[in-house]
Amino acid sequence: MSLPVLSLTALLIAILISCVSRINVGFLSIAFALIIGVVFGGMKVQEIVAGFPASLFLTLVGITLLFSQARVNGTLEKLAYLSVKLARGNPGMIPIIFFALALILATIGIGNIAAMALLAPIALAVGEKAGVTAFLMAIMLGNGANAGGLSPFAPTGIIANDLMAKIGLIGFEWRNYFNTLIPQSFVAFAGYFALGGLKLFTRGGDSTAPAVEEGIEPFTTKQKLTLAVIAALVASVVILRVDITLGAFIGAAVLTLARVADEEEAVKVMPWGTILMVCGVTVLIALMGKTGGMELFTSLLAKFSTTRTVTAVIAFVTGVISVYASSSGVVLPAFLPTVPGLVARLGGGDPLAIASSINVGAHLVDLSPLSTLGALVLANVPPSEDRAVLFNKLMIWGLSMCVVGAVVCFVFFGLLL
Repeated sequence: MSLPVLSLTALLIAILISCVSRINVGFLSIAFALIIGVVFGGMKVQEIVAGFPASLFLTLVGITLLFSQARVNGTLEKLAYLSVKLARGNPGMIPIIFFALALILATIGIGNIAAMALLAPIALAVGEKAGVTAFLMAIMLGNGANAGGLSPFAPTGIIANDLMAKIGLIGFEWRNYFNTLIPQSFVAFAGYFALGGLKLFTRGGDSTAPAVEEGIEPFTTKQKLTLAVIAALVASVVILRVDITLGAFIGAAVLTLARVADEEEAVKVMPWGTILMVCGVTVLIALMGKTGGMELFTSLLAKFSTTRTVTAVIAFVTGVISVYASSSGVVLPAFLPTVPGLVARLGGGDPLAIASSINVGAHLVDLSPLSTLGALVLANVPPSEDRAVLFNKLMIWGLSMCVVGAVVCFVFFGLLL
């Protein structure tokens, strides 16, 4: 078996394993890369290890450590509870507020998964008091988190932008962010209003907001410092163009020295599994680039696409895989590197449109109960909800988003972009 076929087969096996098990395929991907490169390709270990994305690793560690401290010391949780008062007792506004809150938190750097983990228990508890179903709350919360997930400050956005920079798509960080935010928001609000959100506005007010706000104390000095450091990071990166890795580590160091949170606990809640998964799969992808496996993978994708349909096809394929596998850890590292080859083999196409379709298609399906965001909803479902019924609704929603994602990406990035 040739090296291109071996390396592509290893990637496909890693994707399959990530779909059917909870094994971290990052470790497997590094092992596959070393075995194929050294044993079958005659390469040196140093050549394989050179594919490890050290810069990306440091950026993810810095930004996630900073926001882990903000989670551990209760700053973000308190911010979420205080935001509920904006509903002014209107149950229809509560999911919209949590959509906005998830969007904002994901955008400033906490990321989509962390935002969901933080807000799901609060949102579902508040929703139960207000008579909002867990399914409707999940649609708004999950899509809100994903709408902000590709921010240049967020882990998934950092991963996507790093991968896109390697294929020549440089300087599109904010455009990439809005290319994800707009379709995700469109799907969220369309689904919310179509599936019962409008009825919530006709029920009148209730006492939800006052009940939630009872017992919430003002921000402590440590929490105020945490908010100040986060604000300073965002401002320095956006206005002063400070490197985000540098800014994140300085911010994390300030919070550590100020002892605003339990450092050991903050390190524990960092998403180490995702970080190692992304870096490990990237090592295998780098090997594929050296052995010709990436060209083979690209040629297979090109057989099912044309310049007109490629945005829809790539969104559908990434969506189907992402229903079962990690969007940021597996799908993005596997598919974003194929963009230049796809454009070349198809004889044209917009690389940014194809990359955006991969990003959107992979994330629209994330409310599947087999994905992290959907699983977080099920883990926090209130007693009044039937867990089995909610599982089925989330599964149907996730699978339907494969088709919806294809249509949305065809329209947004094939016709409008």
